[in-house]
Amino acid sequence: MTDMLYPFLYAGGSGVDTLMEDVRRSTVEKVRDIVRLREAVLEEYGADLAACAARMADAFRSGGRLFTFGNGGSSTDAQDVAALFLNPGGAASPGPGGAASPGPGGAARPLPALALTTDVAVVTALSNDVGFEVVFARQLAAFGRPGDIALALSTSGNSDNLIAALREAARRGMVTAGLAGYTGGQMAELPGLHHLFVVPSSSVHRIQEAQTTIYHALWELTQRELTREAV
Repeated sequence: MTDMLYPFLYAGGSGVDTLMEDVRRSTVEKVRDIVRLREAVLEEYGADLAACAARMADAFRSGGRLFTFGNGGSSTDAQDVAALFLNPGGAASPGPGGAASPGPGGAARPLPALALTTDVAVVTALSNDVGFEVVFARQLAAFGRPGDIALALSTSGNSDNLIAALREAARRGMVTAGLAGYTGGQMAELPGLHHLFVVPSSSVHRIQEAQTTIYHALWELTQRELTREAV
C-alpha cells in the first residue's frame, strides 16, 4: 500500500537529495489538492452549510441533541464532532460589534452531543445479537426524539448501518445530515435527508480531510447562530 502512495520511496538508485525533493514535491501536490477540494466544496455547499447550521442551532435552542456516527476512520471523526460540540474549550473572543464569537480554538457554548460509536458494549451486543446494520439505528430508536440531530459520516456514502440510522432518524422527526465522498453513494439517493455534503474525490485521505473542514465549519456557524440570538 505504501509503495502505491509513495512510489518514489521504492524507485531505487536515488540519492538523498533527489529523494527529499520528491518528498517535498509530493507533499506540495497533496496540499494543493486538498486546498482545491476544500474550495470546491465551499463553492458548492456554502449556502447549504449555513442553512444546516441554522437548522442545528434551532434544534439546540429547543433542547435537541446531536448524535454522530460512522464506521472505521469515520467513527473517530464522529467522536471528534461530538467532542467538539460538547467541549469546545478555550476563552470567548470578541466578534463583530463586540459580541462573543468562537474563533480558532476559542470558547463557545457547550452543546449536548453523543457519538454512537463509543459504547463498545452496546455496539458489540447489537452486532452479535441482531446484526451490524442496526448498531446505530437501534441506538437512535432508544434515544432519539423529534428535534434531535443525526449526523452520519462516511467516505463512500454506502454503509448500510448509516442508511438504516438516517431512515430511523427521519421516522423520529430528527434533523438529518450526512457527509460523504465520491458521488454520495446511497446517501445521495436517500429521500428525506435534510442536508448532504459530498466531497467529490476518490481518495479516502482527501475526503476525510475535507470532511474535517466541513464539520468544523458547521460547528462554528452553529455557534454564531446561537450567539446572534443571545445578542
